[in-house]
Amino acid sequence: MDHRRLVPRTDVVLGDPRLAAACAAFGRAQVKAAVAKAQRRARAGEIEPEGVVAATLEALRPAAPMRPVINATGVLLHTNLGRAPLAEAAIEAVAAAAGAADVEFDLTTGERARRGRSALAALAAAVPEAGDVHVVNNNAAALALAAAALASGGREIVVSRGELVEIGDGFRIPELLESTGARLREVGATNRTTRDDYASAVGPDTAFVLKVHQSNFRIEGFTGSVGVARLRGLGVPVVADVGSGLLAPEPLLPGEPSVRQALREGADLVTASGDKLLGGPQAGLLFGGAELIGALRRHPLARALRVDKLTLAALTATLHAPETPVGRALRVSAGALEERARMIAGRVARADAVVEPVSATVGAGGAPGVRLPSAAVSLPARFAAALRTGDPPVVGRVEDGRLLLDLRAVPPSRDGELCKAIGALGE
Repeated sequence: MDHRRLVPRTDVVLGDPRLAAACAAFGRAQVKAAVAKAQRRARAGEIEPEGVVAATLEALRPAAPMRPVINATGVLLHTNLGRAPLAEAAIEAVAAAAGAADVEFDLTTGERARRGRSALAALAAAVPEAGDVHVVNNNAAALALAAAALASGGREIVVSRGELVEIGDGFRIPELLESTGARLREVGATNRTTRDDYASAVGPDTAFVLKVHQSNFRIEGFTGSVGVARLRGLGVPVVADVGSGLLAPEPLLPGEPSVRQALREGADLVTASGDKLLGGPQAGLLFGGAELIGALRRHPLARALRVDKLTLAALTATLHAPETPVGRALRVSAGALEERARMIAGRVARADAVVEPVSATVGAGGAPGVRLPSAAVSLPARFAAALRTGDPPVVGRVEDGRLLLDLRAVPPSRDGELCKAIGALGE
């Protein structure tokens, strides 16, 4: 019999329950086109006739929205996996704001209202040291807005050579700041900068002194730097980029600067990220005096950098949440993680699945060098691709020929899925 006669008809394929979700997500026309492509492959002998539905789903996958991933890398804030997972309250807030919402409307008066007022109020309450707050779309945007508003037209920004960092994907702080029309005045040496270096560089063309936290690297040995408190009194504003989104000091990360600490030490303006240790959506947070923040908010670039309603909703809910997934992952004990790892290894009942003590990291430029004791289910490295391309995808890390599924960033609610994914592996 001609195998081409075994290829299922289009209406039969479209009626398969496995394609119902695809039709709802992509529309019948796009799914039908994918079915036709799979049928042609089956007629050409590239796939079996009974594989048409599976091939259709595979063809639609590249066009699908982002897929949920189990982050078993041991990196709490994995930039390639979207950094901070949102709290349940933030997810619900995004869904609620997806339709028409009172983003710039006062329901009581029927008049236009300040955009993002709930998020701004929550930020101000979380950081009472700030006279005012503002939100843009990421921390790089926050720095760019500060430079554009305060140092455009060739005015100088004084910064230590040891703090001219690259923030990822080839983007560098110096180039970002210079793109606004500001000029950089580098002071000190790569490993050591003194207060006198700053003082001697400050002059009539100085817009502000910039203090950048070395959030994604460390310099060790014969080093020296100047803290925010000692930069006061130079006659110009001090702008501090604390980067990691830590609003208040965290005992588990004693070397990580916080927004409140920087303001207490005398910073005039502080910038931070919303999607790192704060545990919220991608956003750039600005804190400072009311006059300074007002000048930034009125700058024309502020409109181009403003955030959308979904970000505002998620940020507000994050700030009100009692705890975020990032906070829980940071504070869970190594003993609890080991207990979960042993439970998972026991449930999958594989001789090659063993429990190993490991070290996790914060990631995303937060707390460089800090190791968080953790526990992992260890498997042969050859299973990395199978887990990564499974459903749901499980992403671990490979070390010394072993695939480590570090549990520190995996919420306990996903342990069942992790067990199922491991159990489905072959030999």
